[in-house]
Amino acid sequence: MWHGREEGDGDYSNLAGRRVKRAVRTACSILALVVLAVFSASAQWVDLDTGFYTPPGNFDPYPMVEGDEVRNIILMIGDGMGLATVTAARIEAVGPVGRLYMEKFPVIGLAGTHPTDRLVTDSGASATAIATGHKTTYGYIGVTPDGEPVKSILEYARDHGLATGLVVTTYLAHATPAGFFAHVADYTFPYRKTTNPVARDIIAEQMVNCGANVLLGGGRGYMIPASKKGSFRKDEKDLLKQMKEAGYTIVESRKALMKADGEYVLGLFADKEMDAVPDPSLEEMTARAIELLNRDEDGFFLMVEGSQIDYFGHDNVAAMMIKTTLLFDLAVREAVEFARHDGRTLVIVTADHETGGVTIIDSFRQLNQLHIRWSTDYHTGVQVPVYVYGPGAQRFAGVLDNTDIFRRMAELAGFEVEESAFSEEQAD
Repeated sequence: MWHGREEGDGDYSNLAGRRVKRAVRTACSILALVVLAVFSASAQWVDLDTGFYTPPGNFDPYPMVEGDEVRNIILMIGDGMGLATVTAARIEAVGPVGRLYMEKFPVIGLAGTHPTDRLVTDSGASATAIATGHKTTYGYIGVTPDGEPVKSILEYARDHGLATGLVVTTYLAHATPAGFFAHVADYTFPYRKTTNPVARDIIAEQMVNCGANVLLGGGRGYMIPASKKGSFRKDEKDLLKQMKEAGYTIVESRKALMKADGEYVLGLFADKEMDAVPDPSLEEMTARAIELLNRDEDGFFLMVEGSQIDYFGHDNVAAMMIKTTLLFDLAVREAVEFARHDGRTLVIVTADHETGGVTIIDSFRQLNQLHIRWSTDYHTGVQVPVYVYGPGAQRFAGVLDNTDIFRRMAELAGFEVEESAFSEEQAD
């Protein structure tokens, strides 16, 4: 039987199939080129002059401190600083086998950062977890997911008679410092990356009565009436006047900071955040804060934030991310040198989250030059490092949750606190 028609149909079918396959291959090739172009665009060679950074004289670890007697706690938060961020800064400053000051700490842990309602946190929820021991909702600060205020380590220290302080290079009404004194449920708009301006004004108002002895950073614009130049407020409240009436010495320059000699000092060095290379430097502000707080015979609690590490992670600018990490490490040097001489000071260096999805890739084309690739312009959900020096440091070893940092600090300081209302199961 003649099957010519069926054979003809088969020929047309094969031809169409081959055309489809060619089209698919072409589309795949184009897609691969697009993906490669995007992937390559996210990669950066780092060219940074690190002459501003004085590396450790040796790379040996600092010795363990015997005992658990803690008089002072210095908590240092590199905002957005992940393990790859630290590694990149080390390679650029002292080479792959060198060490930053924070990497010389004798105890190292890892901390999870997720909030109650998702895998990737914002700074407000993570600062709340570190400061209070309570997991909370993305965008919340100093409150539980139900909106109930929870007490921070700074507030516990203040109520136990210790001097307290906050040093940042962002504005003092920003999420991370706010986690240590403020209580608001809507700092970040839900499921968005924008900040609620009303919440910022409220946080600045709550700072007036927080009782911290030393507050250094930016944010003058949130403290002055809306009608004044440089203001970011939405009302005519004059918070600077209120803080003067509360007994604060207010300074706005490095020179004035070095001369300040009161029990309460507020340093505002920019209308909003300070410059990436701030004046005074984070190193200088840290040293001065320690000097002022150490006058209290009962001890002190100090939180220091390297704020702009996060900023340049968001912007995917590798060189500046590394530079701000190294500037933060110089502040770490000030803290650990004080702690080594004091013998009763616990220093903890960690991060609220990682920013940028930093990846260090091999330098096939340019040997010994740092090559970085980004996976996002936002935060990621990876664990962050916890470097610890001082009495009781061993309690921070291993895999932790960020709420554990609060608990360990409170235990070593002798504060009686209520247990967190939220277990890990409830935080899923």
